[in-house]
Amino acid sequence: MKIKLLVEGANMKPGPALSQKIGPLGLNIGQIISKVNDATKDFKGLKVPVKLDVNPSTKEFEVQVFSPPVSELLKKELGIEKGSGIQKKMQAANASIEQIISIAKSKLPNLLCKDLKAAVKTVIGSCVSLGILVENKPASEVGHQIDSGKYDKEIQEEKTETSSEKKAKLEKYFTKLSEAEQKKIKQEEAEKEAEKEAKESEIKPEEKTEEEPEEKQPEKKK
Repeated sequence: MKIKLLVEGANMKPGPALSQKIGPLGLNIGQIISKVNDATKDFKGLKVPVKLDVNPSTKEFEVQVFSPPVSELLKKELGIEKGSGIQKKMQAANASIEQIISIAKSKLPNLLCKDLKAAVKTVIGSCVSLGILVENKPASEVGHQIDSGKYDKEIQEEKTETSSEKKAKLEKYFTKLSEAEQKKIKQEEAEKEAEKEAKESEIKPEEKTEEEPEEKQPEKKK
């Protein structure tokens, strides 16, 4: 019997979800947690796919660890906790092509890609989803450049090291861009708030008052 889990490297903890999957099998949860944490110690801080191969009869099990998702590797490589969420307005980080190649190279055995170039394109796709720039440009644009052969030399030579000078330039560009993006977002929010206040303060048209009914004349006594 195989059980698939997604755990934080070296930090798997007991919980309802784990108990539901393992509890009915009569396995020792503490023992499983201990073995999984030991097997994933090289992936601290990352979400890691894990598969338990369980023998229901003997209660014995084996732990199989898979490479973390591309998105997790990107976040670790670039030192960010999450992606942008508003990719069209705010970018999350700025990667070098060497960093992209490094991740693609480590993931290649687990990807359905024919070669490293295809794996690089896969990583670029994740950058688009997370709002990550590559070489100061939108990841989607870099994807087209890879198709046209712009980075063939770097990919063929499997360049995975980014010089400190290049990292500094990428960081400087990203910092300047991020400040401009934040300023624009605040300006848009202020404009929306001003528009909202203007609408609320509009003078409502005067309501027509109903005409007062005519006073009835007292009836004359016959």
